[in-house]
Amino acid sequence: MRRVFALMLALYAGATAAAERVVALAPHLAELACAVGACPRLVGVVAYTDAPEQAAALPRVGDAFSVNLEALLRLQPDLVLAWDGGTPAATVERLRGLGLAVETVAIRDLDGIGVALEQVGVRIGAPGTAQAVDDFRARLQALRERYRDRAPLRAFYQTETAPAFSVNRRSPIHEALELCGARNVFADLPALAAAVGREAVIAARPDVVVHSQQEDPAAIADYWARLPRLPPSDPRRRVVVDGNTLTRQSPRMLDGIAELCEGLDRVRALAAAKDAAADAPRPTPSPR
Repeated sequence: MRRVFALMLALYAGATAAAERVVALAPHLAELACAVGACPRLVGVVAYTDAPEQAAALPRVGDAFSVNLEALLRLQPDLVLAWDGGTPAATVERLRGLGLAVETVAIRDLDGIGVALEQVGVRIGAPGTAQAVDDFRARLQALRERYRDRAPLRAFYQTETAPAFSVNRRSPIHEALELCGARNVFADLPALAAAVGREAVIAARPDVVVHSQQEDPAAIADYWARLPRLPPSDPRRRVVVDGNTLTRQSPRMLDGIAELCEGLDRVRALAAAKDAAADAPRPTPSPR
């Protein structure tokens, strides 16, 4: 692996100089650049870039969907990292029309994060690329192996309460749930994220609800108090995660997945203890 990367970097260096001034047009792209050791080469980012601290302190050039061209050009980048699926195509073409080098990065699943690390690292010319990719893939595989045979749980990933929303199988959250041995009860929603009525939630009968710490806990508690016959009406069957970490398509996403898997395991342990108590023989009453 290391020799392959060394060859890739050498070949790329022969075709173009390594990037020294990089602007990342999505928070996860900044994290990818930093993960391969290129944080010192970043000169600009977009709104909501919050990690690592070195990237979070850089000048903003708009947000992931609306770029301030004047602010970007003032930074004089020799490479712009664009989000395939987020950065508007018209913006990418405009930047290229202005003579800027633009690298578009697409991530469709967890394995795609490793591919993106390779792409970004080689394009920038970062020597830490091989180690970053090896570390990410090894940790992802370890998580998959650890949770491969877990007892399935019917999981409802919830955002908002009036109405509640959930995600379908195209969301990275769906893949995270599956890795942890859970089944997304709303995998077949017609949109990536869509509202789900109380009747649909009752019909889905989830074993566990997962929501981010960014949600209003009082509103979540009130929502489930109105559904007392469902398992997540018990607060112990609610798993709270850091939504930013779990959905950020960078190596940090594995931290969110590990947190999710641990939370689901706590619910499994609770269910197992309840089943064991129900199956335990009752003491025979002594004769009077």
